[in-house]
Amino acid sequence: MRILSNSLVDGQPIAQKYAFGVPDEENHMAFGPNKSPHIAWQDLPAGTKSLVIICHDPDAPSSAEDVNREDKEVPADLPRVDFYHWLLVDIDPQLGELAEGAYADGVVPGGKRDTNAPNGARQGVNDYTDFLAGSEELSGVYYGYDGPCPPWNDSIAHRYVFTLYALDVERAPVEEGFRGAELLGAIRGHILAQDCITTTYSLNPRVPA
Repeated sequence: MRILSNSLVDGQPIAQKYAFGVPDEENHMAFGPNKSPHIAWQDLPAGTKSLVIICHDPDAPSSAEDVNREDKEVPADLPRVDFYHWLLVDIDPQLGELAEGAYADGVVPGGKRDTNAPNGARQGVNDYTDFLAGSEELSGVYYGYDGPCPPWNDSIAHRYVFTLYALDVERAPVEEGFRGAELLGAIRGHILAQDCITTTYSLNPRVPA
């Protein structure tokens, strides 16, 4: 089984057009094009009935104390946690690919609200829901894809891992509002194969992506 993409290159920086946040000289960060990337697949195992895509950042700071502060950088040795950017289930294997921009095209303040996605797929809730909960302008429930936006003062580049799972069930055993850890637990016994592409991104001009 292979995951393929015209948008992503394994081990290379992700392009800004797939990012939630892009560099801005005046404010450090501005909203990006936030397009969902092209994803395709080959050589699925026999018995594959549906596919799942999970994009997560394993380098999110475990503490927000120093995040986006002018007088500090987020230290490299700070423990890191997972931040889920995209949870898409019930993908029809016969599609062969997901077009660029089909599942997100621009930042939606307050989050995309539709749990249903094109071609009969379903979307989970990404972790911007928690990260932006304290913002009067941006708080809401964020379904679907929202791309990279690491702290602009982080001392490390973040990794963004796009993992494709082949499942032996047509419908992932999760319900509306599912989150990343919940989804991983629910599909654990149904995974026939998986493959991933890992990209990098940084908003800190001192840190190469």
